[in-house]
Amino acid sequence: MGILEKISEIEKEIQRTQKNKATEYHLGLLKAKLAKYRAQLLEGPKTSSQKGEGFDVMKSGDARVAMIGFPSVGKSTLLNKVTKTHSECASYEFTTLTCIPGVIEHNGANIQLLDLPGIIEGAAAGKGRGRQVIAVARTADMVLMMLDATKGEVQRELLTKELESVGIRLNKRRPNIYFKPKKGGGLSITSTVPLTKINDKLINLILHEYKIFNGELLFREDSTTDDLIDVIVGNRVYMRCVYCFNKIDCVSMEEVDRLARLPNAVVSCCELDLNLEYLISQLWEYLSLVRVYTKKRGSPPDFNDGIILRRGATIEHVCHRIHRSIVSQFKYAIVWGTSAKHCPQRVGIHHVVQHDDVIQITKK
Repeated sequence: MGILEKISEIEKEIQRTQKNKATEYHLGLLKAKLAKYRAQLLEGPKTSSQKGEGFDVMKSGDARVAMIGFPSVGKSTLLNKVTKTHSECASYEFTTLTCIPGVIEHNGANIQLLDLPGIIEGAAAGKGRGRQVIAVARTADMVLMMLDATKGEVQRELLTKELESVGIRLNKRRPNIYFKPKKGGGLSITSTVPLTKINDKLINLILHEYKIFNGELLFREDSTTDDLIDVIVGNRVYMRCVYCFNKIDCVSMEEVDRLARLPNAVVSCCELDLNLEYLISQLWEYLSLVRVYTKKRGSPPDFNDGIILRRGATIEHVCHRIHRSIVSQFKYAIVWGTSAKHCPQRVGIHHVVQHDDVIQITKK
């Protein structure tokens, strides 16, 4: 029996099993086995010497966004509208057969947008080049999920399930669990909060399934079985995702209003250029980008060439972006903008900058 058959058998067993107190240990074990087989499926056969054909796209710009969706939902049309790149568009499925990169220019930042081939159900198992598409998506900073508004939320659920099965967690934060394997001393399981969804017996069963008999485990929140498995496996990717419902010209106003009110959702029509500016502004927000300007002493700020950073960046990050030698010679900085308590404010190297701040750096 191959790995795909084993995964299918375990999924059927999970669906058949009723969820109650008596079966929670059995379900926990099944989930652990399922995660183990899926990890083996992603790694592929170890004996194979031939390399698979992938999408070789160099990472460029300030951030990378991967467009994922079923065939013919408007991915290539969006790429053509918001970037200067041309991607073949047609009314038939699988028009795009490889990864086509484009660049969105917004607020002085270059955001790389990847038009990936449409994926089908079962992509995680390798159907329709699905594994290559998902491998590229793992390297992105966020996912833009293109959906057909006429299909409702069916496509979103199917795609989320496919991505979750290969370790991509959308709009979720990393579980607050500390785990450290050790060479001896047995298992130490502690928690700072009462655990209502998991107990010591189930934790031991899952750890033994992964052949972990020594280690330290600390729960800082009320976690589930899936959270524990994610921490043990350790190869999960947590990223933000915007759900873009395209083709809103084909549905009623009531349906558009309902879809627009869903969490992390944006409605648009790429063909008619509807709501594309708002979509790009949402990408900027979800990527947590900020733009700061620099100024020389006695000169006005240079508003033509901003520095793009991530939210939460400090003066130290600004120094590194200008030149790596500046940090060792740094004395103080003067900041104008929303991060300053009063304008201007003299700050140290650990001061957190905000969007549209102006910074003047003084060296020793």
